[in-house]
Amino acid sequence: MSAEPSDPVSAPVPSSENQNIAATAAPTAEAQPKEESELNLPSSAVDGLIQKPFPKPLNTAHIPAPEPLTEQQQGLYNQVLEEVSKWTTIPTTSKKNAPTAPITDDERMWLTRECLIRYLRAVKWDDKKKKDKQKVDEAVARLQNTLTWRREYGLEKLTSDYIAIENETGKQIILGYDVNGRPCHYLCPSKQNTEKSDRQIQHLVFMLERVIDLMVPDQETLALVVDFNQASSDQNASPTQAYQTLQILQNHYPERLGRALVINMPYWLSWFFKAISRWIDPVTKEKMKFNEDLRQHVPADHLMKAMGGDVEFQYDHSTYWPALIKLAESRRNGYYERWIEGGKRIGEYENYLRGGPQPSLSQTQGEKS
Repeated sequence: MSAEPSDPVSAPVPSSENQNIAATAAPTAEAQPKEESELNLPSSAVDGLIQKPFPKPLNTAHIPAPEPLTEQQQGLYNQVLEEVSKWTTIPTTSKKNAPTAPITDDERMWLTRECLIRYLRAVKWDDKKKKDKQKVDEAVARLQNTLTWRREYGLEKLTSDYIAIENETGKQIILGYDVNGRPCHYLCPSKQNTEKSDRQIQHLVFMLERVIDLMVPDQETLALVVDFNQASSDQNASPTQAYQTLQILQNHYPERLGRALVINMPYWLSWFFKAISRWIDPVTKEKMKFNEDLRQHVPADHLMKAMGGDVEFQYDHSTYWPALIKLAESRRNGYYERWIEGGKRIGEYENYLRGGPQPSLSQTQGEKS
């Protein structure tokens, strides 16, 4: 399917009325697509034994309304939007003078308003020591580098069938939402079941994409929980794997980490963190919490008993894995359908794409014309 270049437009800041709408209005049971309702997903700990992911946060989750852009930020955003809207081709690899191929619909859809803003935040767009042109150029370059990386890394080839073996023991779990409506992504090194390989990193990338699928309107970050209970040093990632992972996360998933909670830390882990700390961005370090009570961050009704919560969770691969894959697929399908209905615009609102109350970019501009 060929993509028609979109005209550069200034995406207006959502109205204050829309900004104040609670983003906890995740899909309700009544609004669930048929394929989701058929999954019979749990809502909280009261549902007894839990073996499938929760489809939305609790009603008590507090998702802060997006901050309105300042005049300067809006100006920077407009410039980045104008530049990326001109793209008709993207390099296929990161090599110098690499061949290019036409930009796809999926790639244009990835270039949402919030995506551009995340990359602008990542290049420190409020840094007064930087000139505006430098900020715009850096953000545009990083956006193109990520699209090229997504092609070169082969995200479309990371299918659930290919990745499934890595998750047979439940060493990575997406379960529940934190107090701010962030989907919780658990890493459990003690359940490592495969030899160190590239597929282990691909597994993390695959699961991160699924976490993003399950984000609700106005929440664009995740809560990462790493549980080292009963983990041995040989089950932990190697420094090389840690470096590769950090490079992927910091370069291609900027501004996605809301909080990182590390629990049950063994003595040897401090040495590991010391070894990799030079690679961790200072902003990321500030989001890391060690050995804190998880109930401060995740409501008991969405927190496993093994972590101090009330959820009786038991990982069964044959039950959990297909439910997660079908739920994520349903969310992606809805996202894509809304993007088409909105006119397939670069710079579309993620709130609208995720089924929130924000009108589409085309509707917003129509209201203002």
